[in-house]
Amino acid sequence: QVRLVESGGGSVQQGGSLRLSCTASGSIDDIKANIECMGWFRQPPGTEREGVATFCVGSRNKYYADSVKGRFTVDQGSGEYTVDLEMNSLKPEDTAMYYCASGRTVWVPLRAADFGNWGHGTQVTVSS
Repeated sequence: QVRLVESGGGSVQQGGSLRLSCTASGSIDDIKANIECMGWFRQPPGTEREGVATFCVGSRNKYYADSVKGRFTVDQGSGEYTVDLEMNSLKPEDTAMYYCASGRTVWVPLRAADFGNWGHGTQVTVSS
């Protein structure tokens, strides 16, 4: 099985920055067979999970929610199956549980239902 390991959550004042990191752990064969795209989703309290930014391994394409364009950047990390999310100019409305996810067959890169493997999540809190 492929395990997603997240790090980097925390609390910050509005206007600040945080960097999240997610690494896929497992055998390289399992990772290659099960991951077409990976990236970050978030779920504010009382809301549905929404796509934030994703990265697809083969195409190297990146996808962003309109609400974070210009502020967040998703990057391949230290390895091919590591994805970092650099979050700048954070706003209180960015407060959410952030989840790393990966998908085998992804049709819509920011749609949570297309991603079948999920990390445990890391909390991001932005104070006004």
